[in-house]
Amino acid sequence: MHSLHFEIHSLNRSLAYLFIYKFDQTPQLNSSINIIDGWTIFCPLNLTNDDIYRYYIDNQQTTGHQSLTFGIRELTSTEINNYYLNNSSINTLPITDESINFTSNYELLIYTSGCYYLDENNNWKSDGLIVGSLTNLYKTECLSTHLTTFAGGFIVLPAPINWSYVFANADFMKNKTVYLTMIFTSIIYIILIIYARFKDKKDVEKLGVTPLVDNNKSDHYYYQILVFTGQRTNAGTESKVYFVLSGDNDQTQIRLFSDPHRKIFQRGGINSFIIAVPKSLGLLNYIRIWHDNTGEGSSASWFLKYIIVRDLQTLDKFYFICQQWFAVEKDDGRIERTLPVASEAEKQNFSYVLSKKAYHSVSDGHLWFSIFSRPPSNKFTRVQRCTCCFVLFFTSMLINIMYYDLSNEANASSETHSGALSIGPFYIAPQQIGIGIMVELFTLIPSLLIVQFFRRIRPRQQISRLREALYKMKPSRKTLRNVHAIKKKKSSITFPWWCLFIAYGLSMIIIAISIFFIIVRGIEFGDVKTQQWLTSVLTGFFSSVIFTQPIKIICLAIFFICFCRNSKDDKETSEYINEDDEFNISNDEEYLHSLEYRSIFTSQSRKSINRLNENEIVYARDQRLKEIQMWAIIREFLICFIFAILVFVITYSSREQHSFSQVNHLRAYFLNERQTSADYTQINTIDEYWYWLENSFVSNIRAQQWYNGDVPQYLNGFLNDKSNRLIGWATMRQLRVKLELCFDQRIISICEDSYRFANEETQLFQPGWTTNATIEEFSSSVIKAFNYSTSDELDTYSYIGEFGTYSGGGYVYEFRGRLSDMKTNLSALHQLDWIDEKTRAVFIQLTLYNPSVQLLTAVTLLAEFLPTGGIYTTAHFEPINFYTFQSILQLVCTILYIFFIIYFMIIEIRLLFELRLKYFHQFWSIIQLGIIGCSLGSIGVYFWRFQETNRISQLFEQTNGYIYINLQLAVYVNDILTFLLGYCCFFSMIKFVQLFRFNQRVSLFAETLKSCAKELISFWIMFAIVFMAFLSLFYLLFISKLSSCSSLLNTAQMLFEMTLMKFDASQIMGADAFLGPFCFTLFIFLVVFVCLSMFLSIINDSFRHAKQNQKEDQIMLSFMLKKFLRWTGLKKLTQSEIQEERDCRMRSQYVDSINIFSNRIDQLLEAFDKIYVDQQTELLRLKRAGV
Repeated sequence: MHSLHFEIHSLNRSLAYLFIYKFDQTPQLNSSINIIDGWTIFCPLNLTNDDIYRYYIDNQQTTGHQSLTFGIRELTSTEINNYYLNNSSINTLPITDESINFTSNYELLIYTSGCYYLDENNNWKSDGLIVGSLTNLYKTECLSTHLTTFAGGFIVLPAPINWSYVFANADFMKNKTVYLTMIFTSIIYIILIIYARFKDKKDVEKLGVTPLVDNNKSDHYYYQILVFTGQRTNAGTESKVYFVLSGDNDQTQIRLFSDPHRKIFQRGGINSFIIAVPKSLGLLNYIRIWHDNTGEGSSASWFLKYIIVRDLQTLDKFYFICQQWFAVEKDDGRIERTLPVASEAEKQNFSYVLSKKAYHSVSDGHLWFSIFSRPPSNKFTRVQRCTCCFVLFFTSMLINIMYYDLSNEANASSETHSGALSIGPFYIAPQQIGIGIMVELFTLIPSLLIVQFFRRIRPRQQISRLREALYKMKPSRKTLRNVHAIKKKKSSITFPWWCLFIAYGLSMIIIAISIFFIIVRGIEFGDVKTQQWLTSVLTGFFSSVIFTQPIKIICLAIFFICFCRNSKDDKETSEYINEDDEFNISNDEEYLHSLEYRSIFTSQSRKSINRLNENEIVYARDQRLKEIQMWAIIREFLICFIFAILVFVITYSSREQHSFSQVNHLRAYFLNERQTSADYTQINTIDEYWYWLENSFVSNIRAQQWYNGDVPQYLNGFLNDKSNRLIGWATMRQLRVKLELCFDQRIISICEDSYRFANEETQLFQPGWTTNATIEEFSSSVIKAFNYSTSDELDTYSYIGEFGTYSGGGYVYEFRGRLSDMKTNLSALHQLDWIDEKTRAVFIQLTLYNPSVQLLTAVTLLAEFLPTGGIYTTAHFEPINFYTFQSILQLVCTILYIFFIIYFMIIEIRLLFELRLKYFHQFWSIIQLGIIGCSLGSIGVYFWRFQETNRISQLFEQTNGYIYINLQLAVYVNDILTFLLGYCCFFSMIKFVQLFRFNQRVSLFAETLKSCAKELISFWIMFAIVFMAFLSLFYLLFISKLSSCSSLLNTAQMLFEMTLMKFDASQIMGADAFLGPFCFTLFIFLVVFVCLSMFLSIINDSFRHAKQNQKEDQIMLSFMLKKFLRWTGLKKLTQSEIQEERDCRMRSQYVDSINIFSNRIDQLLEAFDKIYVDQQTELLRLKRAGV
């Protein structure tokens, strides 16, 4: 039999419970009936470390019973005192006949456990085994009276599949998540396969060895040249690339890299060429390489990694390392370089090896990335890689869903340290180790085998590309025979080409089986649990692909570079340079360079080619830099424009469009501004305040009868407007001052000053503000209104009013109960002078929710009671919309906004390291820091608001809205978020001024402000002194006569209005017949006439100076305009403009005749030498033939 285990988690830790049970029937317990089999009391003293009450019934007690019924009730406060505070009476069963309700929710977990052993007949039995008290959800304690064989499991097997349940619940609508996941994943696989096939065809075009077009058919000595273009942005080129290869014996003429059938020197490309020369160059020394800069825009520049030249006769390889730009606008601006042959030390250089190894590891070793960055020369195609990726993905999904529940249990076991292995501060459950081994075995082995299977399949045709290129150059029967006579040394196990079908078949079978069992297990899980599983799978997948695998690959590459470096191991060139190619001549063939006879006319021919001179390079650099700057301006404009749109979308979407209507309605509803008898804004006395409170406000917060006398149904908790629901109840909080004696000599010794934190009254009183007990009986709400509550108890915060800052505590009355009860309580409070001469502020706070527009509104009605007499009333209505992402557009904009901020941060950090302290001297740097700072602040405040929203939502769900929820903190957080987003909008729009810096007016405005900055600082110091003098004068003279001079801030506002001539002079004239006109005239003369004239003079002088020094030619603006007109076709080049560009770009075509004569002589000598060599070759052939 099994034991029964009960675990109770109370949401209120201070409560106690009575637990009773009865086997096979319902337990009964009262003063007259006691039918139970057992009971216990759960006191807070019995709580475990995880705040859980535990009780179990062992398997000896459950033997022979079919069922068990249990009951739980909450103990009363009296019973808690008896059983919790007095442990001596805990053995007495608490019995009551009263009905007791639960005051707090609790969570209940019930499970069974058993202990068994395997006897001699292979039958499971439980004789002599008792389930121990230490048993929990994750482990079982077994107590035995005999010694029997036992075993423990390490390898964890997944739970078996309930096929009957699966087939009965395989409906699509019940399991949308798992079905749609498999469908979408299969669609993605098909799309990637189509893309991979398209790219594979493109890669085939990039392969092959290209014979140079300018090869001479009479040249029979061949070199293979491999050119590696870098992976940097815009590393490829469309310019024509020339080179001269030089060795110990000779050097080539100027040769051109070209391929008429495909593009060469693309980004990350490897291009192989065959060059034919008359004879061996000997040991190569250097290669001089350059381009003519004829590419358009960024296609003119070129980043060369390195060049490998192989002598096809001796199979010697020569490395020429570059790692530099051939560009007029980058690095040193050179487009021609001489590269010496690399030594062994240079080939072992860390940066050089890392640039090769790291890229090859990521592009070929990372299975997912290699779908998009696979080296074209690799035989492992993109389609095959894509198939292997999805085999790995589906098998990992299958194993994950099979072990999903078991892994959660193992994690929980390690967290509770039950049976877990301790490794320092970490705990690992044995189940976790077993599950990890099983997951790795079932996911890694199939995918690894499939990958290796694909990699080791031989191509259908094994013809060397090098032989194909040579055959195209010079076809002959002997060469063709050598093509088919290739001997390959098998360095590893490979499979014939038809095994490709087997590999694809195995992959499809694995994918199909995985999809089937994923769907089956998903049906068992149900839709909700499947969504949880899918979230964990996708999170693990993306973290592995994006972070874990790249870091692992790069670290392994660095490790092998540091400790296992081998210059001969070059995987990038293995598909282009085949070490097994036997390029040897037949017996009846001779190398031309091996002839013993040399012509006496041997001469080195020199071909001349037009290279860019210094003037052309300077012009090209200037044009290219302008073009780069133009695109930088366009890119900056687009980025700022898109960022501004994102900021405005996020900011304005967070502001509810119904806010104004909601506030306008509530203002008219509560304040009664249109009524003469109960106008909140016109309250001046305490009696008027009580009249408004008893006759207007309290009636508005309860839904009353309709106009026809019908009782409002389903409107419990709504206001009388029938539209807004009151969350919890409204509160009225009073702040008072202490009764203190005056420190100075006054006629009346009792002082009732203004409110300060120091003189706030916090004493507990009886009704009527007395400390003596009263014989009259009042309701609990009235009594509580005379007891002080702190801000922590009320969950309120300080509030800034018009005449002071008030704390969050106070004496609180809660508007709870029926309308008649509230009116009775308010009448009692009025009679008890709850508001008297010591009252300084009364807050009425309530939280409303409008379900029609899903808008929360925090209402604060503040009445400040001044020590001078009178009441100053203010009302604040703060609508808040916590439903932030109401559309996909808002979510997408927020994600893009975060990416933009990260992008801006990277740029500014780079500028900060580059400029250091000069960075902070730039105005636009401060603007950009303002954008970044406000954006980061808004992100942090948003999560703060999100946390506060969750807190409020949980309170609302737990209480169904029947609890007072103060939105004061939420309003503060929302206001801070709006403030930060507003400044983001402000800074974003200011930044647009920088984008128009090439406009003449904008640049003139900026130069004017820059040139007059020092003068303006001096002027503002002088103006501040004069302004402060008048501020003191007007404030002291008219403080009691004008409302606009009642405070320093109001006086400053009035003076600024006078400065702008937007002031009604009759007010100050009427304040004093002499001082008013005199002070007004003095201010107008000194400030308006003198100071403002000085300000305008400074601006005019700086404007004149800036205009004189401004550059007349707007080069950049005209360049951009010219490019735009050409691009749109609105303007075509005139003949004069074409001639001007031609004169600037091309040098003079005049060539001195003496240079032509020397070239002609060289050609003549070369022809003589050719004739002489041909004659000697023919004589030698005849001599060997015996003729």
